[in-house]
Amino acid sequence: MTPNDLARFIPLADLSGDALAQATSLAGSVALEPEQVLFRKGTEDERSFYLLAGEVALDAEDGSAPLVVKAGGETARHPLSRLKPRTYTGIARTPCRLASFSDDDLDHLVARDQATAYEVTEFEGDDPQWMFDLLSNPAFGKVPPGNLHILFGRFEAMPANAGQIIIEQGDTGDYYYLIRSGSARVTRLTSDGKSILLAELNAGQGFGEEALISGDPRNATVTMSSTGELMRLPATDFDSLLREPLVQRVSLAQGAELIKRGAQLIDVRLEAEYQEGSLKGSTNLPLYLLRLKANNLDRKRTYILFCQSGRRAAAAAFLLAQRGFDARVLDGGLAALNKPGPK
Repeated sequence: MTPNDLARFIPLADLSGDALAQATSLAGSVALEPEQVLFRKGTEDERSFYLLAGEVALDAEDGSAPLVVKAGGETARHPLSRLKPRTYTGIARTPCRLASFSDDDLDHLVARDQATAYEVTEFEGDDPQWMFDLLSNPAFGKVPPGNLHILFGRFEAMPANAGQIIIEQGDTGDYYYLIRSGSARVTRLTSDGKSILLAELNAGQGFGEEALISGDPRNATVTMSSTGELMRLPATDFDSLLREPLVQRVSLAQGAELIKRGAQLIDVRLEAEYQEGSLKGSTNLPLYLLRLKANNLDRKRTYILFCQSGRRAAAAAFLLAQRGFDARVLDGGLAALNKPGPK
């Protein structure tokens, strides 16, 4: 399935090129044989179906003749039996091929693209490509469209030279950064004076969230590897516009249910803290090593992150969300588990 296959459908036809490419990655493919039922009248499924090839009969089941939808026709530009509960039963008349979307994914994509397009018009004379590139970051797909409109206006452009230190280990956090062009390296100085390379960052990637979320000093140094340009967001705007929408919290009971479904517990405290005691079944992955080790995690799995208070876990969840992981924070951390009351 290609963007051209979807470009004739409504509302996909009004998406930007970048958003249409994202829609292609979100689309599922459905194949039907003649007489096979796609959906039934009265059901409230949360999917939208677009007819790519073949014919589908929409039967109102009231004695009237079915409405026949043929691929390429004007009626086929719209989702089949769009209203929920379904007002028709959809039955394939010929071999059919369809594109399928989650209603929520499709609505979010269209709303986000329109909000971004509106904001781009406010940046007269500026190259808007970085904004569209930003939306390819999985984390920003979860940001409400209203936040995006404000967010783009709060980012500040910052030129940077090769070798320039942007943030230094031990400093106080005051900005979140996105690389608009160029590259950077993330290093951490150990207690014995050795420098560890934690990550190489390129255009579209962000850094600096750990200290802003946890309230702790910067836990690494970020140095530009090449000349480029950064977009920086003040701490207060980061907190209200990005952190809150992206950091999902779960209670102990919710976490237990997710674990039954295969979620994994990750303790993001330091190794020495972990060895003193942790939750049964958890794995230790300290926050400062997360950038280095994130690629070893299974992207199909849900992760429940925790620390003592929840601050470091929130920073870890934000970092994983940027990489497309489903990461949750155990609300209140280990400290909450030691308080009296129901667990």
